[in-house]
Amino acid sequence: MSTTSDDENAANTRYFTSYSGIKLPLNLVGELTADDMRNRNTYYRGSFDAAERLIVCEKIVYGEVEQRHDYRYHPDGKLAQAEIDDGSGDPTVIDYPA
Repeated sequence: MSTTSDDENAANTRYFTSYSGIKLPLNLVGELTADDMRNRNTYYRGSFDAAERLIVCEKIVYGEVEQRHDYRYHPDGKLAQAEIDDGSGDPTVIDYPA
């Protein structure tokens, strides 16, 4: 499994209006351009690794991170772990066996 900090250093960060579905990792939709970001109060910031897998997803509301998901993957590309922080100070960790 890769570590988030290593992946974040090489990550490609993009911005989105929302997500679709209920499965993890979240499926971010409605990609925003730099021009679209000027007047947005709420959006999702997604960081992707070199294989275009979502490794960090943050919901940003008025400039503050309201919720954060960190994803780690097995070598075969399947989700290995999701850590979900809803701001309560007690993140939820979900492990997915290989």
